[in-house]
Amino acid sequence: MEIKIVQEKLAKALSNVSRVAAGSRAALPILNNVLIRVDEGKVSLTTTNLDMAVVSYLPATQSKNGVVTVPARLMAEFVSNLPRGELVEISAQNDKVMIKAGGYNSTINGAAADDFPELPEIDDNKVVKFQMSVEDFKAGLSQVMIAASSDTTRPALTGVYFNTYEGGLYLAATDGYRLAEKKFIDKVDSEVMAIVPTTSLQEVLRSLSDDVQEIEIWFDETQVRFKLDEIEVTSKLIDGSFPDYRQLIPKETEIGLELKRDELIRITKLAALFAKEVGGSITCESSVEKGGFIVASVANELGENNSEIKTTIDQDGKVTLNSRFLLDALNVLSGDKVKFGFSNKLDPVVLRAAESGEDNYIHIIMPLKG
Repeated sequence: MEIKIVQEKLAKALSNVSRVAAGSRAALPILNNVLIRVDEGKVSLTTTNLDMAVVSYLPATQSKNGVVTVPARLMAEFVSNLPRGELVEISAQNDKVMIKAGGYNSTINGAAADDFPELPEIDDNKVVKFQMSVEDFKAGLSQVMIAASSDTTRPALTGVYFNTYEGGLYLAATDGYRLAEKKFIDKVDSEVMAIVPTTSLQEVLRSLSDDVQEIEIWFDETQVRFKLDEIEVTSKLIDGSFPDYRQLIPKETEIGLELKRDELIRITKLAALFAKEVGGSITCESSVEKGGFIVASVANELGENNSEIKTTIDQDGKVTLNSRFLLDALNVLSGDKVKFGFSNKLDPVVLRAAESGEDNYIHIIMPLKG
């Protein structure tokens, strides 16, 4: 096997794929390696941890067919330290991989490609495909992933639920205390119900570069593939049932307020400073008498805080929330104003963007018992 590739392109590709290499804790040592394959002038770099795989395709100025594996992170760090602009020559003989760039030479001990796991194919006859802009993809994921759980004892909640409903594609995530839903694509022809691990989605986001404009998403029954020009990220789906979350979204709330988002963020941050010793607990109150929305917190040792936003109030109400959950939601909502809806102190709080055309995202926070 022989290839010649410009240092910048090779370093970038190795950086992308080496993150998925399993590392020193891998049960199979071969999972530490990157598979380098040259086939009829096409060069691919592949890594996998058995749950997820990343493939990066590269243009080579010269090449000779062959395949070999080498330690991914060592290879990535070595190439990244070579001078920019150099033409990197890589050749393999048996399991030895020789790297040359100008006056720089190195030999890395590789391993036979026969031991590298075969990547499962996606069945074209059963695949469901979606395509969208990278900008919309990134924005939608950032709004939903914050609500996913990190509790591995409930695996279905550690992913993002891609689901079709009434002709649209939706994303949803919940950790049992909050729920986020985003209408991802307005009109789709195919149907899907699939839970994608957040770890895989984070890897997709890290793999996106500024020159990628469109992304393709392919689903079959057990896996998903994200195609980003010269990079493909393939992941197993989470085997489990996602909660029937739509029944948890209130149809309407007794109290509905329209508040400036930046002001609400500010007074929530101020309240959160005093709420640290009480688990982040803050009180949100609408007061007809005061004509405002009040966010307050009390900490016996630190003191207390009380801040108010003047707005139109037609009903008194009070609810206790986790300040971090509220800030997380406010930080990903779009627009200058937010709709804050709640009923009694035990009913979910509903957050939406107030501007028209921004009603494709909803965030639900369960109140604390206070």
